[in-house]
This record gives sequence, C-alpha cells and structure tokens, in this order.
Amino acid sequence: MKKALLVMCGVLLCSACGAPSLRYKYEVNELAAQGKFERAANLVESKRKHMYGKRDTLLYELDRASLLHDAGQYTQSDSLLADAQARISDSYTKSVSASASRVLINDLATPYYAADYETALTFFYRAMNFLNQKDVSSAGVEARKAVFFLDHLRGEKKKGYTDDPFVQYMASLIFESTGDVSDARIARQNALNAYQKRGWTAPHFAVPNHPENLGEVIIVHSVGQVPLKKSQTIQLAWHRILSFANTPVEDAGTVSPEVQNAISAGLMGSAITVAYPVLETQPYYITSSTVQIAGKRYAMQPMSYVSELVTQDLEEKLPGMWFRIATRAVLRRVAAVQARHAMERDRGKDNSFGWLAEMVVDVFGAAVEKADTRQWFTLPASIYMSRVFIEPGTQDIQLLLQDRHGNVLGTHTFEDIQVPRGGRVFLHYRSAY
Repeated sequence: MKKALLVMCGVLLCSACGAPSLRYKYEVNELAAQGKFERAANLVESKRKHMYGKRDTLLYELDRASLLHDAGQYTQSDSLLADAQARISDSYTKSVSASASRVLINDLATPYYAADYETALTFFYRAMNFLNQKDVSSAGVEARKAVFFLDHLRGEKKKGYTDDPFVQYMASLIFESTGDVSDARIARQNALNAYQKRGWTAPHFAVPNHPENLGEVIIVHSVGQVPLKKSQTIQLAWHRILSFANTPVEDAGTVSPEVQNAISAGLMGSAITVAYPVLETQPYYITSSTVQIAGKRYAMQPMSYVSELVTQDLEEKLPGMWFRIATRAVLRRVAAVQARHAMERDRGKDNSFGWLAEMVVDVFGAAVEKADTRQWFTLPASIYMSRVFIEPGTQDIQLLLQDRHGNVLGTHTFEDIQVPRGGRVFLHYRSAY
C-alpha cells in the first residue's frame, strides 16, 4: 500500500500541471483590444508564476514579447524573443526524452514546445523590433535565420505547415534593404510558391520604373486576435477510446502492451470522460485598413491568416493527443483494477476496501487528465501590408481602420516619418478590437 500511496502523491503533484486559464486570456485580450498593450504585458508579468511557472517560461516569453512590441518597447521585446529562440532551439533536443511523461501523466507535464508557425513568427517580430530601431543589419540576421528555419522545415515535413509565405516575403524585403539581392530573389520566389501551395492570394505591389528617385514606406497592419484554445469535456464509450489507442500516429508510436493486455482481460467499463482542446473564435471589428498619405489612399493587401495556421496546427496535433489520451485512460483503468485486486488480497473477503481503492485511483486519474490549451495567444488573427512609393521627406502616414464592410471605425497616424530618397521605412501597427 505504501507504493500505491507514493504513486497517488505523485499524481497529485502532477495534477498541478496547468495552462493559462481562459479567463486570464480574456483579461489580457480585453486590454489589448483597448490598445493598452503595456498594461496587458504587465498583466502577463504579474501572472507569470501563477499562470506559467518554470515549465512554461517559453510561453510566458512569447506572450509578453509580442505585447511589448505592440506597446513600442522594442528592446524589452527583443530580449524576451532572444531567450525564447534559445529555448526553442534547446527544446528540440529534449522533446523525445519528455514523451514518456506526456503519455503517463498528461500533455501538460512537459514544457511548452512552440508550434512551427510560432517559431517562424519570432523571426518576424525580432526583425520588426530591429527595423523600428533603424538596425537593418540585425534585421537581416533574423531574416537569414527565418529562411534557414523554413528551408529546413520544407525538407523535413511533407504536409501541413511546411513554409510561411509572409515570413519569406518579409525576409525578401529585408534582404533587399541590406543589399543581398540574390537572397532576396530566392526568398521572394519561396514566398510566391508558399502562397500558391497554401491557396492564399499572393500579394502584388506595383513598383515604379525609377524607385531610386522616390522613398518607399512599408506598412504592416496586424489585426484581431487568434482563436483561443479551451478545454472541451466529452464522455466516450470504451470501444471508441480503444480505437484511438489502437491507431498509431507519427509522434506517439504504437499501442502499448498494457493496452492490449487490458483489452484481452476485459478490464474496461462502459464509458469514460476525457478532456481535449478546441478553438474559440475571438470577435474583433477592425478587419483591414487603408493607407492615406497627403490625401491619397493606398490599399492594404492580406499577407497572412494566422488564425488559419492556429487551426491547422491543432488539427495536425489532435491525432497524437487522442492517442495519448486513450493510452492514459487504459493505463489508469488497469491501475484502478489492480489496486482493487491488491486490496482484496490484503483484506480477504471484505472487498469494500477494494472498491474504495479502485474509486480513489479513478478519481486521481480524472484529476490529472487535463486538456493542453497552451498557445501563443497574443498573436493577431491576420496580417496586412502595403508598399507605398512617395516623394522623400517628412510625412504623416495615416491608417484608416475599417470593418469588414469598409466602414472607417478609427484612425492611426504615424507622425513625422522621415522617408529617405531611394530608401525604405518599415512601420507596424496592431489593432486588436
């Protein structure tokens, strides 16, 4: 019995593994919707221990870094993103060894591993941090890291998220700004290929015959909020659970011997309650914008649908999640029955203690099983861009913020922007309402 108690204590400790709550995400998003990005970043900082903990330091860094960027605190944002990229690189060497705890306890028992689209966007945010500080050289380093990562991804994966057209396009612009014409051409072609593969409309920006006589303003507008992961509870019959456990998936391996033994021994009941993540769309009203300079208007073009990437990533991961959920369910049912049998052997004919032991193990198992709802939730839903060639000099550049019907709901003005002759200025604005 001592061993059983130790196991239960371990289960209790593991049940403390959690994810940032949906209510907390709502609070952060509400501040972002009000344009209070610094306050939202401060809220993330104040909830660091309670909502993230040491296991999810990477997630904390990502959530806070994008908010600091949107608040114009580029140095602080970049510091967090630099640490986040180091953790992402380090996590690849540890993910295999951590897989056992994901199967035996729950998916929250391991540190947060960034999705591939999230990794790609760290390069975009760092590059924009540098560009806002007029450090084109450092932005070029991030662009090079981005294309290297995406090249590796294309070679490693055959389906799903294998490239990022927007990040590739941004890299091509940055390479042009640093004078790396050949790299710019390759990245631009990769971007166009990726747009076609994803079924997104590739952007087309008109470039004048003699752009060296003009200045170029590149405006990036991030809109909305990505769908939030939340926990969904459902009761499934055991035969349905076993079908998941018997379906091998790439990241989970094959069905365990314990599962096969449990099936043949007939240890299962009629049904079990499980939790899994689903997405909840977040409402927002500003869906696009138009650029206005000196009374002339320029259209913005869609560059990335981040919400679609979030959905695709969850769809890719769900088979592995269901495999682990099913395997854990069977292992815990086996443990509960074994606990009852052990107690019955100890207590003889009085089997009431045996059923009590079985119930306790079942309760502990239910307490541990939690849906993994972790995500970089402070990202925008979509990203738009405009490339405008104008006379060099000091300009006020205005964004007309529009709803899906084209109605102007607000404005944002970039004041006193110095547009160099033959050069570029990069601007980024986030609306989250």
